[in-house]
Amino acid sequence: MDSLLYDLPALTIRRISVSGMDNNVYLLTAKTSGEQVLIDAADDAQAIQQLLADAAADTTATPRLALIATTHQHWDHVRALKELVDATGVRTAAGTDDADALPVPVDRRLGHGDRIAVDGFELSAVHLRGHTPGSIAFVYQDPEGPAHIFSGDSLFPGGVGNTQNDPGRFNQLLSDVTERLFGTYPDTAVVHPGHGKPTTLGAERPHLEEWRARGW
Repeated sequence: MDSLLYDLPALTIRRISVSGMDNNVYLLTAKTSGEQVLIDAADDAQAIQQLLADAAADTTATPRLALIATTHQHWDHVRALKELVDATGVRTAAGTDDADALPVPVDRRLGHGDRIAVDGFELSAVHLRGHTPGSIAFVYQDPEGPAHIFSGDSLFPGGVGNTQNDPGRFNQLLSDVTERLFGTYPDTAVVHPGHGKPTTLGAERPHLEEWRARGW
């Protein structure tokens, strides 16, 4: 399966789906420097290594995996994390409130508004509480196009993530998503979820009150 998802001026975004749970693994590669950020080492380290190999075509430099960023602690998003860290020695990042639950030490603990900079691009951390305590969306603001939001399991086409029928968690997640994503980024922003196909904020925005009314 072709993993190339977006070819942007400064970087490429590749995505593969792994496991029976259709987990998305994303790889961002800076075109000029070759520096890479992998988002969610969900499963199948061999497939992820192939993704890294494929992305060598996306840069004129020598590619280098600089960071694995994890959107949240749930097991299905971290099954290949230890194997990849052991193999590469790459640094890791995750939300502060989820970091201790990960199967590897976390080098960078992220809070809302923190920034991750590698040679060639920068990501912003958006803390979205509710699916897990430390869920983080990673946002790349393309200077020449729409923002790209890697939302983990906090926002999908058709609704927010699972909050186990807990009204407090649901209201917190929907409020954070409404304020910190829909209230911050325009309708053109592309949402890359932890499972399934991408969407845009514009496609989902008309349904926010519908989601609140239904309670999930």
